[in-house]
Amino acid sequence: MLIGGCKKTETPDIVSDPIINNFAFLSEHNPGLNSNIYLTEISGSITGRLPYKTDMKNLVASFNSFGSNVTIGSSIQSSGITPNDFTNILNYEVSNVSKDVKYDVDAILFTGLPIVELNIENNSDIVSKEEYISGESIVIGGRGFQNFEGEMKIRGRGHSTWGLHPKKPYQMKLDEKSEFLGMPEGKKWIFLAEYSDKTLIRTRLAFEMGYLSNLDWTPRCRYAEVFINNSYNGTYNITEKVEESSSRVNVGDDGYLLEIDTPDHLDEEDIYFNSYKFLYQIKEPSTTYNSPEYEYIVDYIEDFESALFGGNFKDPITGYRSYIDVESFVDWYLINEIAKNVDARAYSSIYLNLVPGEKLKMGPLWDFDLSFGNVDYADSQYTDGFWIKYNSYFTRLFQDPYFVSQVKDRFNFFNDKRDYFLEIIDTQQHKLRFAQEENDLRWDLYGNYVWPNPIYFETHIEEVNHLKMWMIDRFNWLEETFDNM
Repeated sequence: MLIGGCKKTETPDIVSDPIINNFAFLSEHNPGLNSNIYLTEISGSITGRLPYKTDMKNLVASFNSFGSNVTIGSSIQSSGITPNDFTNILNYEVSNVSKDVKYDVDAILFTGLPIVELNIENNSDIVSKEEYISGESIVIGGRGFQNFEGEMKIRGRGHSTWGLHPKKPYQMKLDEKSEFLGMPEGKKWIFLAEYSDKTLIRTRLAFEMGYLSNLDWTPRCRYAEVFINNSYNGTYNITEKVEESSSRVNVGDDGYLLEIDTPDHLDEEDIYFNSYKFLYQIKEPSTTYNSPEYEYIVDYIEDFESALFGGNFKDPITGYRSYIDVESFVDWYLINEIAKNVDARAYSSIYLNLVPGEKLKMGPLWDFDLSFGNVDYADSQYTDGFWIKYNSYFTRLFQDPYFVSQVKDRFNFFNDKRDYFLEIIDTQQHKLRFAQEENDLRWDLYGNYVWPNPIYFETHIEEVNHLKMWMIDRFNWLEETFDNM
């Protein structure tokens, strides 16, 4: 009888996937940290925020790993030992005999926005709109922006935004023309507080419309976290100043930058005149009353208004079209009408420009914190109804079928891009996801009435969603109304 033997079967070892976990920056290895910072891992992305003033270029990470090697590129990483520059996202890789696993380590400085430090001489407060005070401006650019240091002067600015709100807007004047936060060289920069606009997005949204328009120039802008004398002052929208410049309102030395304004905004040194319809302030060039430059622009505006309100105003040769650049009037009108910008009907921040020998143009755009329904004292709160159309110029222009046809055709251009504008809002909301938290901690905005909010919400995302729905409803009303016009 033969008895068969059983052959033993070998079970192969099971090799686990390599991993990294418990990623942290411990104060014992990072003397600049007052406490341990623990990052979160989700689906291969390790993220966390580090405090303001952290030296991102010399951080030592601590972590647990299961695998033979942890590397960044070809550099071996040792937990609690190897320093790295975490300004940008770093790609960690952990490997074993069978597999490599990659992790993106995204260590965010403060909120991820660039930081602007304003260090004022003698640690003084900025208390005047008229008098500059000296100091130093420092930019910690983080990702995407160059660092900067420069001497500057700064003062307050604005009207209701300066007088009513605790978070103040400012105008900074650098000693030398410089690029700032990736924007072309200039000396003067505006720090918009956006206190009434809890989304912080309305001005940026309107400017994005301007970038697609026929307007010659729309201010560029960047969000930044602003510290004054080492004290956090909130999230600001820093923009180019509306002024004559080859990279801004390019009208040359003899061109005109005008603002339709209101008497209570005038300062003693301002040069202005009253047309039949509006008060015009001459922002550029520097001039004096009764000078040839002054008389030229007064006569031009009076001739334009005479043509516009005259009996033959529709005539393409003798009517208003011989005085204005129609494309710029149409685009400026539509952007402000879509936004239902409360001040742009007849009050202030209504800019026009003129190069002698050419035609009068509308623009640039400005002042949109009280737009897209963010006002409780006027019908511009609501998504239905015209607003800018009741500016006396546009009321008259709408009596010309030619102008109406231009508006209707051009509205389709903007209306077709409403999904793009919604994406802009979503992109800015994501960019501001940490900034809005810090800004609210500083100023206690959400859930509280801030003049002149018609409605207010408990969170930033609710504020943003309200803006999106308001814009959609506004486009829908204008679409139906223009179709029936």
